[in-house]
Amino acid sequence: MPWTKRFDTIAPLQWLKSYLWGGATLISLFLSVLSGVVIALQYDPAEPWYSTSTIELIAPYGSFWRALHYLSSQAFFLLLLAHLAVVLWKNETRYNRGDWIRLCSTLPCGLLLLFTGYVLRGDATGEAAGAIAEHICLSIPLIGNQINELFFDLADSGMRKVYVHHVIGLVVLGGIAAWPHLRRYTARWRNHLLLVSATLALSVLMPAPMEPNRFGLLFIAGPWFFLGLQELLRYWPAFIAGVIAPLLPLALLFWLPHSPRPRALVLGLIGLWLLAYAGLTVLCLQRI
Repeated sequence: MPWTKRFDTIAPLQWLKSYLWGGATLISLFLSVLSGVVIALQYDPAEPWYSTSTIELIAPYGSFWRALHYLSSQAFFLLLLAHLAVVLWKNETRYNRGDWIRLCSTLPCGLLLLFTGYVLRGDATGEAAGAIAEHICLSIPLIGNQINELFFDLADSGMRKVYVHHVIGLVVLGGIAAWPHLRRYTARWRNHLLLVSATLALSVLMPAPMEPNRFGLLFIAGPWFFLGLQELLRYWPAFIAGVIAPLLPLALLFWLPHSPRPRALVLGLIGLWLLAYAGLTVLCLQRI
């Protein structure tokens, strides 16, 4: 029996391979959208930190809704990564190149949704994330100013553009990218009661993070998934560290071959990138 077949017979790995990761991802997205609507009714882009910090006082069960939105959004992104990993592992469906690129585009859309959510908080983490993102956008040759004005422009527009992209633009783009895939599959709540129950319970017990403005600190960290990039910016120019390096695994994923040997090589390169990024994240955590 080939080693890959023996590997697949291990019970925990069989469960990982058979779990409905795509449905769990979609259910978490539903919870995130539902709680996000409640929060959006109280959010003011002109006063991001004040409106975010007072949601818990003004909105009924505001602390619960904030925690639910935060936790379900984190779960959505992590489950999306897990779903992609299992799809690559199974390698059961052949997509043409256009459909594959379109489907994989849900990953940067999900990442940007999570990232803009941090920026909209307006706390120390959000300010650090927004400042670094603008710096990276402005480092892009020729079109950097236009990209920054389109997505961020925090100095002149405040949070308005980030807010519009978060609640409308990225959701629409992600939906367009995933729509052919979503039409083929359904997500039933009864199949994910444990996930829903755990998310709701944690939302009651754990408040969503909200940091005060921390004056006098020499180092403020961005979101957890941004730390490796933040560390890389210490060593390389912003365009290489903030644009080329993050786009490298995405480009490899878009180009992923069907043939076994080239496919294994590309997946190995993506794995090495993830390992290096994890190391950079650990280095950045030591500075906090």
